[in-house]
Amino acid sequence: MDNQRLFLFLALAAVLFLIYESWMQDYGRPAQLPVAQEQIQGAPGVPVPSANEIPSVSTTPGAVPDGAALSAAPDEAPIRVETDVLRLEISPRGATIAGAWLLDYAVVPERPDDKFQLLKPVPPNMFVVQSGLLGEKPDLLPTHEAVFTSAQSQYELQPGADRLDVTLEWTNDAGVRVKKIYTFTRGSYLIESRQVVENQTGAPLIARAYNQLQRTELHDPNETRFIKTFTGGVYYSPEEKYKKVSLEDMAKGKLDLTVTDGWIAMMQHYFLAAWVPPRAVAETFYTNVLNNSRYIIGKYSQPVSISPGTAHTFENRLFIGPKLLSTLEDIAPGLELAVDYGWLTVIAKPIYWLLSWIHAVVGNWGWAIIVLTILIKLAFYKLSETSYRSMAHMRQITPRLQALKDRYGDDKQRLNQAMMELYKTEKINPLGGCLPILVQIPVFIALYWVLLESVEMRQAPFVLWLNNLSAPDPYFILPLIMGVSMFVQQKLNPAPPDPLQAKIMMSLPFVFTVFFAFFPSGLVLYWTVNNLLSIAQQWKITRDLELETAKRRR
Repeated sequence: MDNQRLFLFLALAAVLFLIYESWMQDYGRPAQLPVAQEQIQGAPGVPVPSANEIPSVSTTPGAVPDGAALSAAPDEAPIRVETDVLRLEISPRGATIAGAWLLDYAVVPERPDDKFQLLKPVPPNMFVVQSGLLGEKPDLLPTHEAVFTSAQSQYELQPGADRLDVTLEWTNDAGVRVKKIYTFTRGSYLIESRQVVENQTGAPLIARAYNQLQRTELHDPNETRFIKTFTGGVYYSPEEKYKKVSLEDMAKGKLDLTVTDGWIAMMQHYFLAAWVPPRAVAETFYTNVLNNSRYIIGKYSQPVSISPGTAHTFENRLFIGPKLLSTLEDIAPGLELAVDYGWLTVIAKPIYWLLSWIHAVVGNWGWAIIVLTILIKLAFYKLSETSYRSMAHMRQITPRLQALKDRYGDDKQRLNQAMMELYKTEKINPLGGCLPILVQIPVFIALYWVLLESVEMRQAPFVLWLNNLSAPDPYFILPLIMGVSMFVQQKLNPAPPDPLQAKIMMSLPFVFTVFFAFFPSGLVLYWTVNNLLSIAQQWKITRDLELETAKRRR
């Protein structure tokens, strides 16, 4: 342990390695999809459907599977809906929500009027929300391929109104009438979805409702190869908690699981769409893949018998919007886990709440990151002080260590004995420089995920040229400052006695500068401020120690 600085940089490398490992565990390795041991019993004439039996393929012009727009047919023009936070296009075919724009989020900060589109009816990045009904005969109930009608072609949440109902209807000659009703609330991304089935056939009608999310692979030009985030299906059950089902997992096996008090979602970086069933109602979750290009996660209900002359309502809630932690946790148990902080959630959540509180005070996410970095540095001040004091001691005895190496040459045993004796005489703990840093690694990783996963950081401006903390620095200025700060830290540390180690250490600032050049600038800002604070603390401790040594020698 004659070179503490090497261990410190190894600890830093370990942070990056653990981040990579965390990402691989969450996003890079296929999971085994659970298969339900018991399926719900089907009513007479309505067998329990498999994922293959859920309607999802159509050759009708304008349907999603053919790749054409849902509004392609002239008589199927989309119904446009606008609230204060959402702009939607609902296709008459299946009353499918085929387009969704989030009005509080722009595609790029340079064009604030170009709103981010989460749902889209055609590839690339096709993503739609579908629902329908299943019965004993295909023509008695509408699937998501049936054509609905609406009294209006446009709906808008009026000033002063808090709710907006959008109703689409379907009828057949047998006497079945179905209404799909979407209810929107001011300021909310949560939509109430109801399928009302009226039975005027003269005989009992047995029906199941299904709801599904269908998408293709995501092609995001703004995502770098160094920062990968999860795109795919997720579901929640009280027994298994939060489970990811990547697109690759869907291709390898089909989910078939009966769940009570759960939910399903299809998500990507910062945003998601989720179906939330009513509480205390058992539903079966499933996945499917169509044409090796369209991926589905869905759920279907237990069968319900509807007597002649009566109606039954299948109720669900649909969320289409950003992954805002405080919003999601109020909707359903476990939905806040869609803001995925990985295996260090227990540390990441308090960091997120602290960061949000600081932002509420300072009003800027960049300054909030700086204040948070200072607070974390203060919390670990004593640990860091121990580390830097140990390195300062090592710096003082570096000439003596070099003299021991020159004296004993290749006699490793005698060299180690002499070094340990020197450490004992000078009261230096050779592990003192690296152990405090290792203790802080979980906090660093947790903060990494908070900055990466928080939608609040998306396009958040800071100062000067840094107008988007979620994107890399366009001019690479901040990574260069970070690299210079690492170089200065090296100069404050004891020089490696081994020439090979010295060359490795000299290359590290350059390597990390290139690496961080592709990181979101919010992460680089944290690391840079942390380095600058470390330099100040290390310089002060080294100076104080030198003054103490000088006084003793007098």
